[in-house]
Amino acid sequence: MQGPREPERYPGAAGARAPTRLPLAMSLFVVIKFLHVLLAIIAVGFNATYGVWLARVAKEPVPTQSFVLRGIKRLDDWFANPAYVLLAVTGLTMVFIGDLRLNTFWIAGGLVLWVIAVGLGFFVYTPALRNQIRALESSGPGGADYRRYAANARFLGILLAVIVVLIVFLMVTKPTLG
Repeated sequence: MQGPREPERYPGAAGARAPTRLPLAMSLFVVIKFLHVLLAIIAVGFNATYGVWLARVAKEPVPTQSFVLRGIKRLDDWFANPAYVLLAVTGLTMVFIGDLRLNTFWIAGGLVLWVIAVGLGFFVYTPALRNQIRALESSGPGGADYRRYAANARFLGILLAVIVVLIVFLMVTKPTLG
């Protein structure tokens, strides 16, 4: 036989008193984790569309191709790249305010891969994309420079996608070494 329900624990129960405050017990860690996941969705989501846009526009006139490449560069510069930087900020914040350690395999591995991805993104992919746009506008899609820069950007894009998928795998599965 059950006893009467406690009004504080069951605010919807008959005869219960109205709660004095909303039960919004949410830790700072959970808020940071939400922002971290949201930033990952933004960064990876934007990046995932680049190949689709490039394939879609490949047979279009040069002004259309140029417009799409410049659009991709803007999305990368204004959304994806800042999101990747903020991912490190929110990730490290969770390590420092949570019960986590930087030498945990999935965190350390994710950080190493993040450094590689951000280095390739900022110092290799972004300049390659800039060169690809310049070559397209100066010599067209048939020019040797454009074809070389486009091939380099495509290779880097695929490499970066693989690295990012590995990071997501580590963050979601949290594997250990023992």
